[in-house]
Amino acid sequence: MADHRIARLSLRCAGMACRYGAMTLFVLGLHAFGGDPAARAAEGANLVPPPAAEEAAPSGGALPSVVLAGGCFWGIQAVYQHVEGVHQAVSGYAGGTSANPSYEQVSSGRTGHAEAVQVTFDPHKISLGKILQIFFSVAHDPTQLNRQGPDFGTQYRSAIFFSDETEKRVAQSYIAQLDRAKAFRRPIVTRIDPLTKFYPAEAYHQNYALTHPYSPYIVINDLPKVDNLKQLFSEVYREQPVTVATAVGKP
Repeated sequence: MADHRIARLSLRCAGMACRYGAMTLFVLGLHAFGGDPAARAAEGANLVPPPAAEEAAPSGGALPSVVLAGGCFWGIQAVYQHVEGVHQAVSGYAGGTSANPSYEQVSSGRTGHAEAVQVTFDPHKISLGKILQIFFSVAHDPTQLNRQGPDFGTQYRSAIFFSDETEKRVAQSYIAQLDRAKAFRRPIVTRIDPLTKFYPAEAYHQNYALTHPYSPYIVINDLPKVDNLKQLFSEVYREQPVTVATAVGKP
């Protein structure tokens, strides 16, 4: 096991994983990986209605992007890499105060950053509304405050970082719609914050779920999200994922 994987697993010790010991975790992971994808997809998903109003696609210019945070960025990235119309999904850090933070600094919880994913998309193939519907339905649980599954801390908070007023308006309107519809049994705690700066994560974090499909953490926490996407959003699911050049991340 590579050093960074050992470090990542050690960070889970406060959550469910390390309570069972490394060997038990591995067995559970293999069991989950070998199980029925449809059965796995039945867990952890909550199909919510699409936004009541959609914004018109822009007529030209650069492809838009939105930065989403919802727990470990490995799983969020994996989901959007399998979404048709997504040009790129890059793992990184957003919402903090220090410049160019490292993974170790963000993991300490002291920089204020969240693990996040910058999703760049073609608005003529997929709308921002659909991207947010996927975010709330299968990518994470927006009712968990400063945590997601076995991961605890503000670096794992649920947040949408907007870069313009359109993104802010769509996000605010959609959360209000879901709250009115009582789409979740608990209140949505997703923050809507301005994007000041997005920092791509280190190269070894990019495409992590794709390159480590047998990692117990990925098997238990992230592959079910991709299964849920395939089951619930088959109209935008792409079997061949779009990958990120590792040069995007810090060495």
